Amino acid sequence: MRNIHFIINPKAGSGNNFLEKEFLRSYFKETEYLLSVKYSKYKKQAISLTKDSIKEGAQTIVACGGDGTINEVASCLVGTNIMLGIIPIGSGNGLASNLMIPSIIEKAIEIIKKNDIVTIDVGKVNESYFFSNTGMGFDANVIKNYEALKKRTLIGYLKASLRSFNEFKKGREVRISIDEDHTIYNPFLVFVSNSNELGFNISLTPKASLMDGQLDVLIVPELSKLKMLLFGALMLVRKYHWLKEIKTYQTKTLQIYRNDGLFLDSQIDGEFHKMEDKHINISILEKSLDILAPKNIELRL
Repeated sequence: MRNIHFIINPKAGSGNNFLEKEFLRSYFKETEYLLSVKYSKYKKQAISLTKDSIKEGAQTIVACGGDGTINEVASCLVGTNIMLGIIPIGSGNGLASNLMIPSIIEKAIEIIKKNDIVTIDVGKVNESYFFSNTGMGFDANVIKNYEALKKRTLIGYLKASLRSFNEFKKGREVRISIDEDHTIYNPFLVFVSNSNELGFNISLTPKASLMDGQLDVLIVPELSKLKMLLFGALMLVRKYHWLKEIKTYQTKTLQIYRNDGLFLDSQIDGEFHKMEDKHINISILEKSLDILAPKNIELRL
């Protein structure tokens, strides 16, 4: 009998995601599954709920929410033999989209029942994990403004981007080292990705793969206000590479050093973080997480 636990964030996406146990039981028969359903009521609670499920012998733990909820659940499963399932009910759903897990709940459930496993790489920022992407600079400020909005929609994301554009200030002292071969100072944006989508079908790293053992890095230097606007427009149509100032790399490790300020604005899988460490190490852990995904996804990844 398969022991499967659901960790549900009822505030994800539209904020009305009370998946009931009775509804789930209609798909998971009592004769075949031990079923447990838990709801997270505040940020980071999914972590403790997942740890409880591990102690309770869960073989599969399903994260029901957006990329932030998935991060909380998956972070507890890295390096274990417990499988991660995903029901994407968030706003952006970048990781689920990359894995071809549909946002239609019933179809996502069918993928979980089929039990086909893909093993993916995991990113690490000091002691924290990321599964889609992490970033410092402009995109972190966008996430901070986005989290302040009541509705998590693409329009809201664009509004947050415009506000961040108006707030952006130069003068930060940051040094980036990539594989000890490249050094960049005071960038406008540092974006490090493990997957090829950051949500809302927007991508800064369209060639990134969850299974290639590499991190895809996008670095945008300080730009004029006009070029900042141009970058934003080109990003939406996936043509940002038209700006010659933008550099892309693939690497297994990235070092970031900051020289001033109390913290560095960052985002991890679409959630705002204050990085208080002066030295930030970003790395890749190859083949570290088992996820339930469509059978032929490995051909795409």
